[in-house]
Amino acid sequence: MMRCLYALLGHVACLLCLSFSERTNAFVIRHVRHRVHSRPPARLFMAQVSEKEAKGGIDKVVAALRKDKSANSELGRLDKVTIVLGYGSPSPGTLAVRFNASFRKADTGLSSIPLPFGLGQSNVSEGRGSMVGQVKASIDAKTGKVSSCSVFRDLGYGRAFNLKI
Repeated sequence: MMRCLYALLGHVACLLCLSFSERTNAFVIRHVRHRVHSRPPARLFMAQVSEKEAKGGIDKVVAALRKDKSANSELGRLDKVTIVLGYGSPSPGTLAVRFNASFRKADTGLSSIPLPFGLGQSNVSEGRGSMVGQVKASIDAKTGKVSSCSVFRDLGYGRAFNLKI
């Protein structure tokens, strides 16, 4: 009767064998070590993108979304960029950006923020009619044109809008 436990510890594999010795009427643990051959980790070299280049790319995507009539009718007008989630260059000559943006439909909503102590209502709208979507886009670095753009509603669990290029 022999049971073995095999564990990898870095580059050395340990084989612990637990066997029953009939000579001594006891369990004997043997420790066997051998070298495991592994490949070195692969390295990916990606082009570095500066913050200025990413901001320029985001501005181009915002301009394209504001200019497109189908995006304005379905999503609303892009009000502002709230959070930049990431940017980079996944392939040479391509800039990829991802950010959250606030979209507002044409109407501003029927409610406004009330003043304290029952003094009425202020002129500031409560913010109804706005939607925050996650925008994922890629831009051609040489021409500066938006090659693909998707807007995910409800953090990607709802419908997505694809900009026609």
